[in-house]
Amino acid sequence: MSVRVAGVDLAAEAAGTAVAVLRVEHAAAEGATAALESLRLGADDESLLAATRDAGLIGIDCALGWPVDFVDFVGRQASGERLADSDTGDLAWRRRLAFRETDRVVTERTGARPLSVATDRLGMTALRCAVLLDRLAGDGRVVDRSGQHPSAVVEVYPAMALRVWGLARPGYKLTPDARTALIDDLGRAAPWLELGDHRTLMRESADALDAVLAALVALAHARGASIPPEPQRQRARARVEGWIAIPTVGLAELGAIL
Repeated sequence: MSVRVAGVDLAAEAAGTAVAVLRVEHAAAEGATAALESLRLGADDESLLAATRDAGLIGIDCALGWPVDFVDFVGRQASGERLADSDTGDLAWRRRLAFRETDRVVTERTGARPLSVATDRLGMTALRCAVLLDRLAGDGRVVDRSGQHPSAVVEVYPAMALRVWGLARPGYKLTPDARTALIDDLGRAAPWLELGDHRTLMRESADALDAVLAALVALAHARGASIPPEPQRQRARARVEGWIAIPTVGLAELGAIL
């Protein structure tokens, strides 16, 4: 029996967008392995949707929504409403509007700091992501921005996952040598993962490597090994803002629960 999960390193345009598909095979005697079935760069919307059509879960490295407080404020400002007493304009207020609940949780638990989808360059990519989510829903896929089952998508953050897995290499986005070292680290941490000839593209492109990492986070999430939004307030916000899957197991442990 085999299942597929996909990882998408999304950019505002096809250039810089990478898609990886992992195939997990279960064998009664040998246990399970995961093979990198496909990896491609320069994915436009059509090729991205085609590549992920057979995936049970798609991990997307992009914010799936905007902060609730930010959306509320912009709507009131656009309609000419007077600002509320809570709109103080101070730094704490601006941060509350700039960052989502999941961004705060990721920072508190891992030390990683996601970009603000409301005030940083990530916004252009998030606009593309919103259209892709709509198209996935139009194709009959379940799209729940909180990522909870049976959603076909989950938000991921590869750099944060590397911290959780003890594999953080800050320079991997900059040089092929750093990416080679990270790929070697992955091989040692996840001997059940077969990268095949795709190692070359992963070495050449940080986008391709991030797509593979996104698929690994999606795989952990699919196995129930990620932190869910728990309080009612978190769940309600996550369905609007998105929720980043924080892995709760290392890569060696993930191999044992495939």
